[in-house]
Amino acid sequence: MNDYIVRATAANAQIRAFAATTKNLVECARSSHETSPVATAALGRLLTAGAMMGTMLKGEDDLLTLQIKGDGPLHGVTVTADSQARVKGYVDQPQVMLPPNAIGKLDVGGAVGNGILTVIRDLGLKEPYVGQTALQTGEIAEDLTYYFATSEQIPSSVGLGVLMEKNNTVRQAGGFIIQLMPFAEDATIDQLEKNLKNLKSVTAMLDMGHSPEEMLKIVLEGMDVEITDTIPTEFYCNCSKERIEKAIISIGEKDIKEMIADGKDIEVKCHFCNTGYNFSVDDLKKLLKKAK
Repeated sequence: MNDYIVRATAANAQIRAFAATTKNLVECARSSHETSPVATAALGRLLTAGAMMGTMLKGEDDLLTLQIKGDGPLHGVTVTADSQARVKGYVDQPQVMLPPNAIGKLDVGGAVGNGILTVIRDLGLKEPYVGQTALQTGEIAEDLTYYFATSEQIPSSVGLGVLMEKNNTVRQAGGFIIQLMPFAEDATIDQLEKNLKNLKSVTAMLDMGHSPEEMLKIVLEGMDVEITDTIPTEFYCNCSKERIEKAIISIGEKDIKEMIADGKDIEVKCHFCNTGYNFSVDDLKKLLKKAK
């Protein structure tokens, strides 16, 4: 199954909802960065959330960045998404290994630790919109639920999950975001709370073969779900040799001269997709002229 996101409304538009299956894009991120299982789970959850939140952007060129900075061994996770649900990201410490948590699951909360969630929306204005909240659990879904409620005043429920195979590839990945509109009635809120209380995990639903559409029908049972849109999503990086050249030029003459003096070719890797770009000493000399 290809990765995709569905958008929906429910209960006469009192609720808006998103659900995604993201196994392929999370596996692409895992193989690009060679992440450990717990790092894959953390990155995969944030990539899934980023892809869904990217579809909330209105403008074609709008960009969303989700950044988690914590005092756990992962240090941080960064994800960027566009309005077409193309997403990329990386973990500061991709090789972190931790024992399972108290319920035998990958300990994402322990790997992330205490810290800050930052949401940056670049809408093409002079200044991007920046929202920040303290991490509540480090498990990412609960942290985003808290962010929506406090920073954007939108009561929400976020579910995210990544399930790994024994060989450390990605077995399932996906999630949902459910948001109450300001005019939501008490009966709708009560029904939603009741449904959420009895809900299986995202990965359990996906592993049972449920599609994003079916997942929303389970989460929003009895609330007349209407699917409004289906959007493909993918791990996509727009890096290029030209972009990396500009980055090298931006570090300045002094550092470029030092690299030339070493007399060795260099390889520069993209943070987001880990693609390597090679530059010979002659290449660096040309870039030095541009830096002057």
